[in-house]
Parts: sequence; structure tokens; C-alpha cells
Amino acid sequence: MAISQEYIAELSRRTDIVELVRSHVQLKRAGRMEKGLCPFHNEKTPSFYVYPETASFYCFGCGAGGDAITFVKQIQNLDYVEAVKFLAARVGMPMPDEDDSLARLRGRMLAINRESAKFYAGLLNTDAAAHARAYLRGRGLADKTIRGFGLGFAPDEFGALRDHMKALGFTEEELVAAGVCKRGAKGGVYDAFRGRVIFPIIDLRGNVIAFGGRSMGEGKGPKYLNSSDTPVFKKSRNLFALNIARKSPQKRLILAEGYMDVISLHQAGFATAVATLGTALTGEQAKLMSDYAEEVVLCYDSDEAGQRATARAIEVLEHTPVKVRVLALAGAKDPDEFITKFGPQRFEALLEGSGNTIEYALGVEKRKQDITTADGKAAYIRAALEVLAAGALPAEQDIYAGRIAEETDVAKAAILTQLEGVVRQRRRRMARQREKRMRDEGAASSVNVPYGAGGAKALGAAFAEQQLVAALLKDPAQFIPLAAASVRPQQMLAPEMAEAYALILEMGEAGEYIDLAALSGKLPERTIALLSRILAQNYDIGFTRQDVEMFLQRIQGATTAQANPAEMSDEELKAHLEQMRKSKKPPGT
Repeated sequence: MAISQEYIAELSRRTDIVELVRSHVQLKRAGRMEKGLCPFHNEKTPSFYVYPETASFYCFGCGAGGDAITFVKQIQNLDYVEAVKFLAARVGMPMPDEDDSLARLRGRMLAINRESAKFYAGLLNTDAAAHARAYLRGRGLADKTIRGFGLGFAPDEFGALRDHMKALGFTEEELVAAGVCKRGAKGGVYDAFRGRVIFPIIDLRGNVIAFGGRSMGEGKGPKYLNSSDTPVFKKSRNLFALNIARKSPQKRLILAEGYMDVISLHQAGFATAVATLGTALTGEQAKLMSDYAEEVVLCYDSDEAGQRATARAIEVLEHTPVKVRVLALAGAKDPDEFITKFGPQRFEALLEGSGNTIEYALGVEKRKQDITTADGKAAYIRAALEVLAAGALPAEQDIYAGRIAEETDVAKAAILTQLEGVVRQRRRRMARQREKRMRDEGAASSVNVPYGAGGAKALGAAFAEQQLVAALLKDPAQFIPLAAASVRPQQMLAPEMAEAYALILEMGEAGEYIDLAALSGKLPERTIALLSRILAQNYDIGFTRQDVEMFLQRIQGATTAQANPAEMSDEELKAHLEQMRKSKKPPGT
């Protein structure tokens, strides 16, 4: 059953898209728009924009775009009906009376995860799991900690969990959809986790949404194995142990690399430790941390991979309001080993003395060079000045310039002079990059013309089609009658624009409310994303009647150029000749 357009129109009017997106993305005002890091792909420079006036969003980096319903569908992994219900609940509207099969599936998945967690936890206390208990205790975990995190054991069998869950009434299809089982090439279903210690992943509501599994030796497969994304779990949008860490009165989170690091930190009294779930830190996870903390201390492993992860996390977190510091683990490869070797008190002292991101970056560059040599000093100064030019305020630049001068025995005035040159070069480089990005994001970059449609003239007509649709969405009452009398959907070159145009005309004739939200349930997501881009490119443009008439003429002209009278029916030929006659009439006659 379709949800009525009246309902969607009212939902659209009640939904503040900026407020909605801000609950997932750190936004900053940019004129009449809001911008931030895209939640749908990893990026360093914000290319994600929210447009309050058209109630739309668009990312110029990955092409994601749409209305509030589209955003909820993508960020929450919901279908259209569920997204509508989510927004309805958010704004206090009565729920539409719709079949909710995906919601029931999500409920079944949560039940599967809950029962699977019980199954794994119960097996950890059996004779078959003696080596798993020995492994956990060998890592220094107390029984209380093991129980508190709900750790479990998956036996090295292909169907232990599968058979247990089927006995509880779950189907193989449900088990595969939930990610606790997999389907083999020959169609058989088997357990996803085998011969591993199991770490339940719990969301902020207390639901088990996924699992991590760690091998206990040098067996086959990866050391860590994580659940795949499902309708109840997105690894890029959750953090391990945040359900516990958020309860702490401290406004500081410790971001560690893995499950064992986090659990060891909690056991040692550092109850605000969290970890990502097998991926690099994402913008969504950074936003989630900023909701619960004012400061984040990065505590990754000291190896090369850990240092790369630290650099990546700094880049992501610099677009949030949290203060970022970096912990230098001298004498240990990870926090678990550090606490085992030196104790919690030493870790606390290290935590309190951790440096900011500039000091961390300068330290990294200094360790790369031998500053006892002239070449090493010069290389370190060049790299250090790039760090200061990129991320330091003027006062900080002055302070750290003095420190670099002391380290290299070079006059501070010389360091500052060189820094001014680096800053100027960086500004010029960023200006060139900005110009290139603007060219790449230009309106013509999204125009796609079918092969053989007619060269440059067709390209102009395809652009006119996009502009026409943008005008219709901005002012449907004024422009739909004008467009409907001049151009039929079949005359459009781009299939996506023809489909959108036909729907807009149909809704206009029916007297329905027209905006992006009204279209989102009736058009493919890729078309909605394209319409969002077109609206974004025309955000500050006010269309006039003359503009729309020009767009219509270009579309008509391209249709005329492509028409082959010899292949037309009598009716089509008559219409074609009439259109040619009209196109030759002087303007205003």
C-alpha cells in the first residue's frame, strides 16, 4: 500500500532537515547552507551540504543526495516505509498504516543476536571451552570482566549455533540475514564464527547488534573476524563499548584499536575506552563520540599500522568540536601490554601528560630525521613548517617555531620567515584546488546524454532539461502549466529527467504537493540524488518565466534536430510540422 502524498507533504513540512542531519553529522554554517564531512564516505575536506530552503542534501564528493526520507533510508539502512515511520515518530505524527516487513525482520534479527550471545556465553563455561578460558585469563582478564562484557566461545563446528537456533524456531534464511550464519557455494548454511572467542557488540539501547570473534592461535583465517553489515548493524556507525563508556561522568573518551585493549582498559579502571569495529575511524563515529565527549585521547598501537590509524583519526576528528590528544606508548606496543607491564597508575600519568595533535605530528616528523646533521635539520624544519601551516593558530605557530628553533639551533626569526612562505604557498595551493573542485562540481559535469543523441546541441538540451526540472521543483505552481503545454516527457533526451519530468507533470495535474520528498518514494535513489545535485547547483538561482521559456525552446530544438520525418507516423508528422511552425514564429506572436 502506498503512503498518501498528503501524508508525505505534511511530514516534509514538519521535518527540519538541518536538525535531522545534525544528529548524525557535525555541521557548520556556510551562508544559507550547512556543510560538514559526508557520513556516506570518508573524506578530509567537507563536501557534504544541507540546503534548508529545498529541504535537501547533496555530497559533491560521492554523489549521495536526496531529501530527509532518503537521508534516513541511507543513514539508518531502512526501506522507504520504515524511513517515513522513523521521521513520523521523530516529529510526533501518527504512524502511517503500512505493512512493516523489514521492521519485523529487524526485530527477529535482534532476537537472533540476543539468543546467539546467550549461546556463546553459555559455551564459554563448558569443558570444550577450557582453552578459550585459559586464553582470556592469560590475557589478564578476571571472571568478572569476562561476564561484564558477555564474552563467549564459538566451537570449531560448522553447525553448532545453526542447530541451536533452528531448535528455537529461527529459519536458516533469518540466520543468514542476521549474519550469524553464512550460505556456502552449494547452498548449505554454516556458522559464521567457529573456534573463536566471541565479543558481543552492543548498541546504546542495550541490544546485541553484531559480534567480533578472535582466534586463539595461529589457525586458519584472520586474527579478528567481525559481523558483516546487516539491517541492525553498520560497522561504520557504531563503537565497541560506547554503551558502557557513555555512562561515565567523564567527558573524555579513550579511542583504542581493538576489543582486548578496550576491555583491559575498562578492567584497569578506564571505563571510557572505546574502539572502532574493524575499520578506520569514520565521520559518523567521530560525530557519535562528539555527542558524548569533549575530549578524545587516541591510544592506538605504536606500530606502523597504529600510527597510520592515528593520523587518519586526527584528520577525521579535526572536523568535530572535541579536543584531540595523542598518547605515546613508550615501552609497549599497545595499551593492554602497557598496563600489564607498568600498571594503571603509570598509564593514568601517561594519559594526563598526553600531547595535542600538533605535538604528535611534530614528534612523528622529528623521529624520521637525524637532526644532528645539516640535511636532517633542514628536512625536519621543512616538514615541521608544513605541520604548523596546516593546523596551528598564529599564537601556536609562534610557540612551536621557538621550540623548533631550539631543537635545530636555528634562529627563531628565520623559522618564522620561512613559515610565512610556507603559509603563502599553502594558500595558493588550496586556492587552485578549490578552483578545480568548483570546475569538477559545475552544473555541466552531471549532464549525461545518451550515445548518438546529437553532440554539443544535445548536451545543451540535456542541461536545459535539468534546469527546467529544477525550476519546476522550485516553483511548480508557476512553471508546470507553461512546461506541460510545450514539452512532453518523451521529448527529453535523458531518461532520468524524462521520468522525473513525467512524474512532476502528473502530480501537478492531480493538484498534489510537489517537492523532493514527494518524489522520493516514486523515483529511483540515483534519480533523487541527481535531482538533489541539480537543486544544489541552482540553490542561489531564482528562475524567471523567460528562463523557463529558453529551456523549453532548447529542448524543442534538440527534438526537432533529431526527428526523422520519414520514420514518423501521420500523427507524429503532424505534431512535428506544427512544432517547426511554432519555432519559426517571431517571439511574442
